[in-house]
Amino acid sequence: MQKKILAVAVSGALFASFNACAEGDGNWMMRVRAVHVDWADKSGSIGALAVPANGIHLEEKTIPEVDFSYFFTKNLAAELILTYPQKHAVRVTQSAAGAFNAGSLKELPPTLTLQYHFTPDAQFRPYVGAGFNYTRFSAVNLAPLNTVSGGANTLDKSSFGGALQAGFDVKVGANSYINFDVKKVYIQTDLTNSALGKISTIKADPLLVGIGYGFKF
Repeated sequence: MQKKILAVAVSGALFASFNACAEGDGNWMMRVRAVHVDWADKSGSIGALAVPANGIHLEEKTIPEVDFSYFFTKNLAAELILTYPQKHAVRVTQSAAGAFNAGSLKELPPTLTLQYHFTPDAQFRPYVGAGFNYTRFSAVNLAPLNTVSGGANTLDKSSFGGALQAGFDVKVGANSYINFDVKKVYIQTDLTNSALGKISTIKADPLLVGIGYGFKF
């Protein structure tokens, strides 16, 4: 995690150097953020394994994020939010076999929002946004859960859901900004057992809290 945060900081320094050479305050904006992922950890119970409701948890972590915004007008912008596939450990907090580490997965969650910026010419520039998220699950390794359940367990590979956003930019240079951003993203997938069929629905629904640096060009 420290290496990822350092990478974000180095990227910010490079963007600051670029900003010193840039002129104007254009329609495009790029930001880099360090984002903490706090999962909702909502899931259905698994009666066959005595796993209670909300007994499946995903690992919280801080990840790097980059986004690109295009301003149609001073107030209205679209933002595309990106990262690379993020690995999270999966843990079962209670079951017939007790608590155990259930494996891991990777998720890639590109998100697109439409934003309204309230004071686009001020130093302090709050905004709100709403849009949608597509999450792709990969490298799903639930071997420990397979052992407990007696069958192979898999997740749906894709999830589509809404996204809500609020944040602000603080202008600190000719076209450079410090950014604080909060997003609620709705991600859902089914857990399926090869012997039992669908055994649970996981509503991951993370809260994403980020801070970063941006510039307009």
